[in-house]
Amino acid sequence: MEAANPSPLRAEAQTEAASQTFSEAWAKKYLQKLAEQDDIAAALSHSQIAAEIAKTLMQSLRSTSAQAWAKTETLLAQEMVRHQIDGRLIDPWAIAKDAHQIYEIALTAYAQQTAPPKLSTLIASELGQIRHKYTADDPRMIGFVSMQFHYSEQMLLDLTPPTERSLLGQYFKVIDDHLYMPLQRAYQAAAQQDYHAPQLQAVRHLVPLCSEIAANIVARVLNLNPSYRSHSGYLNDEHVQISSIRDVEMFQVYLWVCVLENNISAIQQELFPLCVMLYPRLNVRWELVRQLIHLLEVEICKRLDSQQAAYFTPYYDALWGMFSSQVFPE
Repeated sequence: MEAANPSPLRAEAQTEAASQTFSEAWAKKYLQKLAEQDDIAAALSHSQIAAEIAKTLMQSLRSTSAQAWAKTETLLAQEMVRHQIDGRLIDPWAIAKDAHQIYEIALTAYAQQTAPPKLSTLIASELGQIRHKYTADDPRMIGFVSMQFHYSEQMLLDLTPPTERSLLGQYFKVIDDHLYMPLQRAYQAAAQQDYHAPQLQAVRHLVPLCSEIAANIVARVLNLNPSYRSHSGYLNDEHVQISSIRDVEMFQVYLWVCVLENNISAIQQELFPLCVMLYPRLNVRWELVRQLIHLLEVEICKRLDSQQAAYFTPYYDALWGMFSSQVFPE
């Protein structure tokens, strides 16, 4: 027998359903294409915005460099005399030129949407050379260089639209990390260690936790000193918090260097003189520094076993003694 033919109404319903399914699929595909185009347009739009901002900031680099040096000199002129730093070592034109060149590279990377970690690989060696150049004859010179970069960065961010400051700040943080902190020295000290050396294992464990530890400590210090105001502003001001986190990260890197080199010279010759020169001028009380050191020991010991933590103990003790109330009464 021949199969019964479907009724015209049923066939029409099936055709309509198939047509509707196809129409929905086509509409979804069309909307997906629109969304993809929106994403591309947004990316292109942001790239164009970043390029325009970078162009504007590059045009202002010369003037911001000059203003930054004027502020640095005002801040540290008396300290140069107090610390008996040889004025012939300080070449403002060379320092401003180096800062100008580094910020040009960072702004180009930002304009081209190069990822900040990629920027780090591009300028780490150059910043290490700049740091070495200025600290070779007198480690205290890093204070003048770091403040030149600090003020330049602040001025450039002030000229940046608020919506872009956070992103551009990520590029500038790459500069801060390699300029303020002895990272190249830490790398070199690590390279001298056996891969399985326990000191190296301890430091390696802490490296990815550095920013988290710093943020915890800054939050705790803010809790303890809610109304404290430094030269740059209140502790809860965003730019002060960023600088504070950077300082705590710097203390950590100096501790890593001491552990890896198995001596305290990095703290004695660089970190301590830098703090003595800058912190009083920036209205940072020594009690805050002592809080930082205490909390740093607490945070690091929480993340290491007792044997690993023991490698850091001599250097905590040294820091505590150097910045004690007997040395620096408030």
